[in-house]
Amino acid sequence: MKKFRNFIIIGLVLLMIGLFFMSVEEKKSDNIEVKAVVLETDNSEMIQSGIAKIGFQMLKVKIIEGKYQDKVMEASNNLIGKLDMDNYYKKGDKIIVALLEKENKIIAAKAIDLYRQNWQLLLFGFFVLLLILYAGYIGAKALFSFIASLYIIWNLLIPGLLAGKDPLLLSSVTLLILSALIIFAVAGFNKKGLVAFVGTISGLAITVLITIIFGNRLELLGMTSPFAETLLFSGYLDLNMKHIFYSAIVIGASGAAMDIAMDIAASMEELKSKKPEIEMKELIQSGFNVGKAVIGTMTTTLLLAYSGGYLTLLMLFMSKNTSLNRMMNLKMVSAEILRTLTGSIGLVLVAPITAVFAGWIYSIDFKALFIKESKMIMIRQKLKELIKI
Repeated sequence: MKKFRNFIIIGLVLLMIGLFFMSVEEKKSDNIEVKAVVLETDNSEMIQSGIAKIGFQMLKVKIIEGKYQDKVMEASNNLIGKLDMDNYYKKGDKIIVALLEKENKIIAAKAIDLYRQNWQLLLFGFFVLLLILYAGYIGAKALFSFIASLYIIWNLLIPGLLAGKDPLLLSSVTLLILSALIIFAVAGFNKKGLVAFVGTISGLAITVLITIIFGNRLELLGMTSPFAETLLFSGYLDLNMKHIFYSAIVIGASGAAMDIAMDIAASMEELKSKKPEIEMKELIQSGFNVGKAVIGTMTTTLLLAYSGGYLTLLMLFMSKNTSLNRMMNLKMVSAEILRTLTGSIGLVLVAPITAVFAGWIYSIDFKALFIKESKMIMIRQKLKELIKI
């Protein structure tokens, strides 16, 4: 039975992986994109400007897949002097080339980027292997929820946001689905899963409210998010970037909120199973103690995660001797402060909400209540019968 169950989970994981990559393939542009190998490079049209390069790098490439496989042709590589966007290719590099086709003939080719998927898939495979080896059946269920979450985000959240739907409402619905999927897939449909789900959703609801209140006071319009301006000028001028930014804050905090809720729910369930006679008040207090320990590190985790993403910005501030006033009031820094603090407040509130709800759920014997209620119904029926007699 256990092996059959594992096969089902693994099958579902493979199905979700397939569906995810199929959905990504469907959203490709009209251009044909193929893998190619660089045979030669011509740097005569390229100018070195400090550490950056501008101009054109002409490539002689050999296509290694698709209907044009083995075809040798020229492709251009446009260099705009932005190190975060440009690629400088050398002989032997495996790259992605976009082909402009007309009447089954290639009329132009442009180098897009290095082909990195092999290493990405290897890294993902290593992650899957470690997860299954360590967590077994639970790891397989966690992997299923991981792939399913990617699928939902890519096929529900992103298209909905691009279509102009209300970002906060859409993100809230998406998080509701994701929280239920992830928590119940891992914990099962039981008291532990219910406790973790209620604690997570309650904390995220408060996070949304706090984010809206303080985000409006700080007058942040959401344009500090990466590629926000590029997105607007790509034909999406009607998007509510402020609320998309708020949604990103809540989504970013949701994973940590689920972790805390599950930690407390699992700890309190274990305590109740080892000590069934424990009183509700004592059980809730134990949940509070677990929550305090988890919160102590989780809030710092958020700070480190966000500051790690802006490490070079912090280095720039220090190199320029930027004043604290200027640093704290900079739009980009204010956005990250809002992201860190609102997420942390949500996490702090998840712990006590989960502990209180878990204490109540775990302390109530629903089976005994059901039996007692059934007996009361029978007694009422008999009394009615006696009264009629």
